[in-house]
Amino acid sequence: MYLENVVFDAMEPRLLGRFWESAVGGERLTDEPAGFETRLAVPGGPTLDLCFQPVADPTLDPPRLHVDLAGGERQAEEVKRLLALGARRLDLGQGDVPWAVLADPEGIPCCVVEERPEYAGSGPIAALPLHSADPGRDAAFWSWLTGWREVPGSAPHALRHESGLGPLLELCQETTGKTAAKNRLHLDVRLESGEDADDVEAHITERGGARLEVDWGALPWRSYTDPSGNEFCVLPATKHA
Repeated sequence: MYLENVVFDAMEPRLLGRFWESAVGGERLTDEPAGFETRLAVPGGPTLDLCFQPVADPTLDPPRLHVDLAGGERQAEEVKRLLALGARRLDLGQGDVPWAVLADPEGIPCCVVEERPEYAGSGPIAALPLHSADPGRDAAFWSWLTGWREVPGSAPHALRHESGLGPLLELCQETTGKTAAKNRLHLDVRLESGEDADDVEAHITERGGARLEVDWGALPWRSYTDPSGNEFCVLPATKHA
């Protein structure tokens, strides 16, 4: 399996998708009313697709997964660029912090982070912070699920693509537990050729995850929750001609 998608629930997928495509310098894959997709390829590292799916009434709960954009030495200039693209400043009570908190055109929080050694080689997306009830446990779960490796000594617990490049998946200690509301952002992993979906599901369950039953009709993928209740999907292996 490998991590393939970062999925956004969007009221206007094209509007939101075009903002994020410009924000990360993505390559457009799909631009349809039913969804927008753009690809972020980190040279020598992972490829991640940012997917925007139409949801009429997305949750207003604080996000448990969000995007940290790399600012580095040009943090102030990057903030100005994003504001010109349609972002706005956002006060979540963060106080005096070295990163800038913004909201995208649909109000989804994101951050522009300052230069840090751990973000060297990350590309446009520095990190994907995900809230967790037990970061050590969930780091092991997501490492098995994605093949990403834990960064030694990282705080919070962080995973990275085996190349050592690309964004960090950071497991951050939650302050409140997961509610019944669906996360506004979630991750998708895809099976490799020859992997058995039922076998993978059994291992997900053994590691503390659970099958998530959804009433969305027949779908080619399966939905699950990680041990902290965060939703993710397992996509079938890609068929090659």
